[in-house]
Amino acid sequence: MNGKETLNALLARIEAANTAYHEQDAPEITDADYDALRREAEAILAEHPEWREDAKALSQVGGKPVAGFKKVMHRTPMLSLDNVFNAVEFEDFVARIRRFLGLKNEALEFVAEPKMDGLSISLTYEQRKFARAATRGDGLVGEDVTANILTLQSLPRELPKDAPDFIEIRGEVYMTKADFMALNAVQERQFANPRNAAAGSLRQLDPSITAQRKLSLFAYAQGETSVSVAQTHWDYLDALRHWGFAVNPLSRLVKGGGAEAFQAGMGVQRAELPYDIDGVVYKVNDLALQNRLGFVGRAPRWAVAWKFPAEKASTMLEDIEIQVGRTGALTPRARLKPVNVGGVLVTYATLHNEDEIARKGVQVGDIVELQRAGDVIPQILGVLKKGEGQPFIFPDHCPVCGALAVRVDDDVVRRCTGGLTCPAQVVERLIHFCSRSAFDIEGMGEKTVREFHEAGLLRGAPDIFALPAHEAQIAKREGWGEVSAAKLSVAIAARREIGLARFIFALGIRRIGENNAKLLARHYGSYAHWKQAMLAAQIIGSDARLELGSISGIGPAIAEDLLAFFAEEHNLTTLARLEAAVQVQDEQVAVGIDSPLAGKVMVFTGTLTMARPEAKARAEALGAKVTESVSKKTDYVVVGEDAGSKVKKAVELGVTILTEQKFREMAGL
Repeated sequence: MNGKETLNALLARIEAANTAYHEQDAPEITDADYDALRREAEAILAEHPEWREDAKALSQVGGKPVAGFKKVMHRTPMLSLDNVFNAVEFEDFVARIRRFLGLKNEALEFVAEPKMDGLSISLTYEQRKFARAATRGDGLVGEDVTANILTLQSLPRELPKDAPDFIEIRGEVYMTKADFMALNAVQERQFANPRNAAAGSLRQLDPSITAQRKLSLFAYAQGETSVSVAQTHWDYLDALRHWGFAVNPLSRLVKGGGAEAFQAGMGVQRAELPYDIDGVVYKVNDLALQNRLGFVGRAPRWAVAWKFPAEKASTMLEDIEIQVGRTGALTPRARLKPVNVGGVLVTYATLHNEDEIARKGVQVGDIVELQRAGDVIPQILGVLKKGEGQPFIFPDHCPVCGALAVRVDDDVVRRCTGGLTCPAQVVERLIHFCSRSAFDIEGMGEKTVREFHEAGLLRGAPDIFALPAHEAQIAKREGWGEVSAAKLSVAIAARREIGLARFIFALGIRRIGENNAKLLARHYGSYAHWKQAMLAAQIIGSDARLELGSISGIGPAIAEDLLAFFAEEHNLTTLARLEAAVQVQDEQVAVGIDSPLAGKVMVFTGTLTMARPEAKARAEALGAKVTESVSKKTDYVVVGEDAGSKVKKAVELGVTILTEQKFREMAGL
């Protein structure tokens, strides 16, 4: 299996683990395994950054709000954290902050807080009185658990007069080890760990059940607020204590090497704590710096979770299986004799690609050492004892369709050449098309897609929108019925309108993940403009091709995959059929408050006094499009010291040139 196929397999398992953990409160793997999966995926992406846009599962936050609860829109998103696992990675995190802010030797101060293993909660106070509580959900929309959270005696019902009139307070609902053991002693169905018990208890439709279970709460973060509370995060924690919230007493202020010492100390103390933690969260203490740093993807730039070392175990490798992804990548995975690793029963582990199999020398029958460290899928570290099996021979033909499987150039991935004649690729593309970040069609999960494909109801994405015409036929299928078939028709009808970014992502174009799809949608604005530009860009040297290459974040490899997609006649046929079935909405430009930069195309050149990444991030946050090259579509060129040819090009084209000071004024800096 090549690297891309391995990555796809990892991402599929990460997404499955996210669903099990956040939506079902029934994780299928340990936190360490989950972290290990993420780290494996990140390792592949470090070698192939052009694949990052396909890694949608890595940017996923939480899960869908559970049916049965009223939905609550978070005023400020509840996002996740990036992870580090050692001092070197933590120093890299600090170095990234310095680069972004343009700092040199100034000391950075962090607040270190034990990372609780519970359920994130947002508590809203209006006129200083408790109003509602919501789970994180998918980060933007959570579940209203107000009635349930009111069963916690430790929850302040009213804040003192020095608190803001309106404030969202974030924290973690958890269950102590002792309360977990007591609950399981009277439970017919046992909870796997305290985190599951806490999440399951809080998300009860009947609050009286929640009231019977002992839950605890630590407050640690701020969402939206009507007035500023503090200038530092440490002072904010003091305010929370003053208002009556429980704040973890083990939190500390640390500088420089203090983080490593604190981490080591918590690792020793961890087993003796009355609750579970899986690491320490380090947050930049200065709130003004937090605001400047902002967020990237699913996580803040100003905070990181330093996870504890992975747990290990050994077991027998029973088989090596090959999976085929939507881009034809052949990805190997190890099927293992089930083994408990840190409280989770592990059956599969990633093997990345054929080179990795050869490097580690693993074969069926070996006793192998496993590690779970930060992602959903465990990884095999090596062979502890050789078995009697034969060396694994990686297939040179697709195990699904039989087509030749080849490795092109330096690609570590072996890829099926069957294209859309390969059933595996067709099915995986259909699953992707219906997935949460694409068309998000309720009821069209993996099982249903495979069933309808085998029945001949689905051959391509446009066929999905013809399924309502077969409602009567679907209703007669085993496991269906008139009600479920009608619900599916309604769900499909609800997705006949879709935003441009989601539409582009749903097409499954190689290297076009969620972020790249957003970049393209934001740049071109409408489906018609995007399609016209892609067709025009087929001509080498055309303005459209140059424009595509100028989009910040869209590199040459990504551009070539886009052009290759539009060069295939069957893809154009598919687009034409989709145009007849769905309405693609124009991209809405994010406009800042009275922002003069909204919708403007900008280029930065020369050395600025502020760090270039911060300048770009600020411009984009105010609705601007930042590109790397100057063209006749450029509105502004921001010029720093030692600016080069871009200034000359701007003058030739009559583009407005801004000094850094003028840009700062327009950006409100």
